[in-house]
Amino acid sequence: MKSLAPELVQRREQHLYRRRNTLQSPQDIRVVIAGRSYLSFCSNDYLGLANHPEVIRALQQGAKQFGAGSGASHLISGHSTAHQQLEEALAEFTRRPRALLFSTGYMANLGVISALAAAGDQLFEDRLNHASLIDGGLLSRARLQRYRHGDMDDLRRRLKQQAGHQGQDFIISDGVFSMDGDLAPLGEMANIAGEAQAWLMVDDAHGLGVLGPEGRGTSAYFQLGVQELPILVGTLGKAFGTCGAFVAGSEELIDYLIQFARTYIYTTAIPPAIAYATVTSLRLVRTEDWRRDQLQRLCRRFITGAQQLGLPVPDRPAGTLLAPIIPLFIGDSEQTLAVSKMLAEQGILVSAIRPPTVPQGSARLRITLCANHKPQEIDSLLEQLAAAL
Repeated sequence: MKSLAPELVQRREQHLYRRRNTLQSPQDIRVVIAGRSYLSFCSNDYLGLANHPEVIRALQQGAKQFGAGSGASHLISGHSTAHQQLEEALAEFTRRPRALLFSTGYMANLGVISALAAAGDQLFEDRLNHASLIDGGLLSRARLQRYRHGDMDDLRRRLKQQAGHQGQDFIISDGVFSMDGDLAPLGEMANIAGEAQAWLMVDDAHGLGVLGPEGRGTSAYFQLGVQELPILVGTLGKAFGTCGAFVAGSEELIDYLIQFARTYIYTTAIPPAIAYATVTSLRLVRTEDWRRDQLQRLCRRFITGAQQLGLPVPDRPAGTLLAPIIPLFIGDSEQTLAVSKMLAEQGILVSAIRPPTVPQGSARLRITLCANHKPQEIDSLLEQLAAAL
């Protein structure tokens, strides 16, 4: 039997070994680990809804009404009125005819791509796409090409080189890139897809809730309807504060996925109590604009302060719509890990992101902000970063 130990040793030696933090508190801007309180800047709970009292009450009510688990897949006996209500609410929220719930965003992307694409088709994916989009492409057995990050000229060139082949083309991208925090140029991408008669698919995991009118994400920000953007994927475990994912699109698309998406067909549905609570979360997302406004102010405060201190953050020009993901590039994995540990010693939690999650030589601190953070907490983070670097 092959020993796994050498590869684990190698990971440690390369400063790439991953460790888990075990929280003893609810998800919030302050969390408790091993009895110590930390100010957290590494959660995707962008709007502060994971521990919101109304969402908690809805979860309790949902559990009382529907129990703890769904007990089966959606196609057996696991699809409840809570799931149906949430799907209808998400369809209306995204301005799409229908939506379909999945257990996780990873399963949604695997299921959609592998159901729609096949051998003979071609997938054109941004080089910095989330791993689930890449893995979905590999699972589909279609030909996968990865164009340079955000480079629409490279995308056009690759499409032109493959013009005339017999299969279907798919253009697939994150809406907001999870490690860099920048937005995909979806307006231009939609035009390219239209010209090439390609399907356009966007995973808007980090855009929904925080960008666009009512938090409807990058598709709303770029004013793309179902015709321009036929496949929209979203997750519920980030800005919505619960868990699960969904795909929104045409009646035909959703019906097709129900029949052919293996990660939908062959897995247990999320607990109906979670779906019930997410309906409340969705209402808060749509109606409490102050959360998005506060998040934009905090992001701008951090970026402006970091630039004044000479910290290595990306340039985000004034007036640019900001996602709450801000990478602080260090490059070397060992140094990045050391800075993360120094911050932890000061009671600040920031994740060190290293290869293979990001390309070699681009290790960084991934700083994420929440609407519940206070301006003075942003200033404290900046002060500690300046001292550590």
